[in-house]
Amino acid sequence: MKNKKLNIAQQKDAKRNKTAFENSNFKRYWIARVLTVGGNEMVNATALWQMWQITRDPFDLGLVGLAQFAPFLILFLISGLTADRFSRKAILSVCMLTMACAAIGLFLVTYTNMVSKPYLLLILVFVGIARAFQAPAQHALVPVIVEKDQLSSAIAWSSLGSQMARISGPALMSVLLYFGIDAVYGVTVFIFVIGAAFNQSINKPMQLISSEPVTLSLIMAGIRFIIKRKIILGAIGLDLFAVLLGGATALLPIFATDILFVDEWGYGSLRMTIMLGSFICMYYLTQFPITKFGGNILLLTVAAFGLSIIIFGLSTNYFLSLFALFFMGASDSISVFIRNILVQSITPDNMRGRVTAVSSVFIGASNELGEFESGITASWWGAVPAVIVGGIGTVAISILFAKLFPDLRKVDSLRTQDLIDRYQ
Repeated sequence: MKNKKLNIAQQKDAKRNKTAFENSNFKRYWIARVLTVGGNEMVNATALWQMWQITRDPFDLGLVGLAQFAPFLILFLISGLTADRFSRKAILSVCMLTMACAAIGLFLVTYTNMVSKPYLLLILVFVGIARAFQAPAQHALVPVIVEKDQLSSAIAWSSLGSQMARISGPALMSVLLYFGIDAVYGVTVFIFVIGAAFNQSINKPMQLISSEPVTLSLIMAGIRFIIKRKIILGAIGLDLFAVLLGGATALLPIFATDILFVDEWGYGSLRMTIMLGSFICMYYLTQFPITKFGGNILLLTVAAFGLSIIIFGLSTNYFLSLFALFFMGASDSISVFIRNILVQSITPDNMRGRVTAVSSVFIGASNELGEFESGITASWWGAVPAVIVGGIGTVAISILFAKLFPDLRKVDSLRTQDLIDRYQ
């Protein structure tokens, strides 16, 4: 009887998930997000490959990440406040068009053979600026275009769309690289423009616009909110250190060419496999979202992420490396799902921009900082030790956070209303 009740509950969750995706506004948002994430993934992966071909220096691969991280770090307080005081839909459209302009710049310097390390890094700074404003607006827009009881499923579908884009992006990049690096950048221009068009087609969302006078206290409100809520602080901090230490993706060009001895298609497949693991896991979560034991599952999946990184670092076999990368992606998708549920459910709408901006700089931008860290350590120790040490550090962080944040470990129900009632 208990199993029968559980199956009925799961069927209801699956039905609610489909309803969230069938929401016309959410569908347009979802398509725009898939296109934008796919374009970003193509630009970043191509820039890493191009930089490696130009300099063959692991440190420069780290600079590709740093060029995109620095704007996040400098602008995250301003971008968060912007997402709370102006239309998030309009902000997203401007960011997408800015990234289209950056892609045009990358295309032109590549096509005219003017590309160099300074040019590449300079244009990537503008990509980072656009992403700094995009991230808080994009995440904070979801709760205002779906019903409250659809939020968990909407987050799962959003994450699934991102993983789809991260699979299709490297796959398309691998094909286009046969026609030249400039071909990749040229296609991304159209991807960003189409994404902006879909974003603009979203009906005006019911966003609560903050009208308080702009003060330092108002700008810092997102940070204060997170510090007061140890569960959000723990979830964001856990992912921060996991991503920071586990930035193995920046070293994939080295592993592809010097350790696994594969070509452009092999490099694209390595990146794509991470996202394939995320995609399959996240699709399961759209049908059967995690609703119980959220804190413990979050901690365990971060530890599993670290173990997968260690296996990848030790592997010299292409297929074993694919296996490790697949489970890296799967474990990462679970932690992302749980963290997003906690942040978006507990945060009031008039503060979502500022709170999401802090989350973005700690999580989204830490991908680039993690790539920078991996580039530095690889230049010091070599690629293999850098990856293995990062994986060990990730496992250690999950154990440490389990002790430092007992309230996070005790989080049980992940249903939106339960989280609001208990923690908001």
